[in-house]
Amino acid sequence: MKPAEFYQRDRTSQPPALTPDYKTSVPRSPRLAMLSLQGSMSEITGPTFGHSDIDAIDNDLIRNYAKTGDPVGERIIVHGRVLDENGRGIPNTLVEIWQANAGGRYRHKKDTYLAPIDPNFGGCGRTLTDDQGHYHFRTVKPGAYPWRNWVNNWRPAHIHVSVFGTSFSQRLITQMYFEGDPLIHKCPIVATIPDPRAIDQLIAPLDMNAAIPLDCLAYKFDIILRGRRSTLFENRLEGN
Repeated sequence: MKPAEFYQRDRTSQPPALTPDYKTSVPRSPRLAMLSLQGSMSEITGPTFGHSDIDAIDNDLIRNYAKTGDPVGERIIVHGRVLDENGRGIPNTLVEIWQANAGGRYRHKKDTYLAPIDPNFGGCGRTLTDDQGHYHFRTVKPGAYPWRNWVNNWRPAHIHVSVFGTSFSQRLITQMYFEGDPLIHKCPIVATIPDPRAIDQLIAPLDMNAAIPLDCLAYKFDIILRGRRSTLFENRLEGN
């Protein structure tokens, strides 16, 4: 039986490709309308990547690059579930993150911000979700940093997140922001999102129940991927 297709994306909650106040969108945005294509078997069933060679500390950004000690910064846990639109956890899917250090600088040769590089912080990690879709990372809270969009724009503290899902149709790259950050609603990139509810879904609330006393705070960030039209029964795709 052919697997069912995924739900159509809700374009009303997505930012348009061309948003002139986010200046770099201008040269990168298409000038013609996108084509609407029927999902084929290649997008519905695969491909998926990166489901092997996960080391035990790949999800611990405090330890996975450390050379002479722990990195500088506020220690935090980021955790949550990867779900589909039907609320079902997605097991064994690859979640990757990358971020700036506590000073707001990436370990990248083209990042020339004046904050120093932290010799004990690499800024990236990965993990697989468990059988209920849960994931977690340990890291340091990234710092805000300036960027030349307008004269004095700053990116709010954020973590980049990549999720592969069970097929190419669920592929997602997004950003996670932190509850209470006043820069979120001043950011030209965030302002491209037309639906305030969609912005709220990108903001991770503080989760004191997951915090470790005298060690680190925690933030909860659930990630929702596209769901299938058919009902999942014992991890097999069945028609309705």
